[in-house]
Amino acid sequence: MPRVAGQIDLSKTEAILDAAVDVMAERGPQAPMEEIARRAGVSKQTIYNHYGSKAELARAMAERRAHQVVETLAAPGAVERPEEALAAYARVLLNSVVNVRSMAIYRMAMAATATMPEVARAIYEAGPRASRRSLADFLRVENAAGRLSCPDPLQAAEFFGGMVLGRYQTAALLGAQIELTDDEVEAVAQEAAARFMRAYAV
Repeated sequence: MPRVAGQIDLSKTEAILDAAVDVMAERGPQAPMEEIARRAGVSKQTIYNHYGSKAELARAMAERRAHQVVETLAAPGAVERPEEALAAYARVLLNSVVNVRSMAIYRMAMAATATMPEVARAIYEAGPRASRRSLADFLRVENAAGRLSCPDPLQAAEFFGGMVLGRYQTAALLGAQIELTDDEVEAVAQEAAARFMRAYAV
């Protein structure tokens, strides 16, 4: 079946997004599309045909990352075991802080607020904002099931994200070396989930 105009296969999509992450992390929001296309092994026109603009390309990068975060909430049995689901969500958040590429992209987005605000806004809306809203939706389900009591699910989702990331994200964004072992990540994730469950217990 032929693809519609602007549609590309999954392997090319992944190659473009991987290249975009690397190039924008290295060269900032003004990173040339030509370099992204070269590293992805596609033409610049292919990228424009599929994404339309650099802001939409940045949005797609953030959406892919946000999907990796929120898929923990959609895992089989997650709704029935909210504390485990929250710990898994926290684990992914923490691993993003120790990921050099992830932090480079966020620093790039911060720099883009002055020169290319549409890129920064796209990354925020498709990334952190979308993942917190997904967590809020999850908490609404838990409210309805009587397992938690969150009068304001979105506020509770923001509280949880802040509790997990805390000092780690600020330090990472400012270029400090964050070294968390797998055991330390697990300990923080479990503690945050347990405290959240106690705070919003029915």
